[in-house]
Amino acid sequence: MTTPTSIRRPPAPNPAERAKTIATRNGPATLMPTAEQRDLPGQYGRVIPELHHVHTSGSVSVLLPDEHHLVKRAHEAQRGELAVMVELTDQAPVDLREPIRGLLWITGWLRPLSEVSARARAVSIAETRPDERLLDVGHGLTLLRLTPASLVLADAEGTHSLRPHMFSAAPPDPFHDYEAAWLRHLETDHADVVQQLAKHVPAELRDGWIRPLGLDRYGLRLRVEADSGDHDVRLAFSRPVEGPQQLSGEIRRLVGCPYSFG
Repeated sequence: MTTPTSIRRPPAPNPAERAKTIATRNGPATLMPTAEQRDLPGQYGRVIPELHHVHTSGSVSVLLPDEHHLVKRAHEAQRGELAVMVELTDQAPVDLREPIRGLLWITGWLRPLSEVSARARAVSIAETRPDERLLDVGHGLTLLRLTPASLVLADAEGTHSLRPHMFSAAPPDPFHDYEAAWLRHLETDHADVVQQLAKHVPAELRDGWIRPLGLDRYGLRLRVEADSGDHDVRLAFSRPVEGPQQLSGEIRRLVGCPYSFG
């Protein structure tokens, strides 16, 4: 008697790497109560900060107006710590009918910073992400720090719990700052390539609208918008790629065509 073999999923970045990539892309963020606090009286709803920045360690800097009720609550909280969850949304760079590709939740303690620490942190953020709103720290805007206790990632690969040290040690995908423009370029200027890639999509889905969804060093993801719903298909590269030249070669291999793609 033979033992059935499970279907092997195409390789993908590990959960910590996918979480770090979402954080590095700096998509929309929302502050909300933790699950334990959500049903307590007097809790606040969803809050969109003026600015947010996820640091390599997983700590999150959030910028709120001085008079915001969360700023007041952070100052009044026991030990100066307010339990908060930050929700980061990973949105597809092309116009899909269901644009959210994943969610990252960072739960931890929101603390007010001293004036000196807030200015130093604003300068540190500006070195990698210049934003004129950082100039208003201490002049109408307050910078707070969320220290992470746990992280949860939910995307097409599944739902995964992460510890802060796992997130801190993980690198973002090498295409994190290249992906958006590349996918839009593929969608608008290379519809013929997308159609050639469709041969790798299951036959029962090929009548749907096939769209570029995601790119990482392990492969390309396509979204099929069909009458039956949305279906995601991962096309694996023959090896992990690290740059545009290797990516072009892998796309040519998938398409089965010798011309250069770029």
